Amino acid sequence: MTENIQTQLKLIAEGEEFELSVNDSSTEYLLRNKEETSTVHLEGDDAEAFSQEYKTIKTQFPDYSIDKMLAQLWDQGGYSWMAVGDEDEV
Repeated sequence: MTENIQTQLKLIAEGEEFELSVNDSSTEYLLRNKEETSTVHLEGDDAEAFSQEYKTIKTQFPDYSIDKMLAQLWDQGGYSWMAVGDEDEV
């Protein structure tokens, strides 16, 4: 499933530990933790909330690396609890 979703999305941020992809209308996001081989697929209200949080972090912490920004969302933003292991995807 992740591969099908990834083909519809474009990579907008990539670090050593995390990567973030989005569709053309910014209504769907894929946040992937490379080290944990886990992915969060966000749509609808979750995608809208994520988009706002991502923009806020980019504005408040412009010197953060991509990994640091995405790790903050993953851990403190609570998106890690929504993650599914990449090998669990069907």
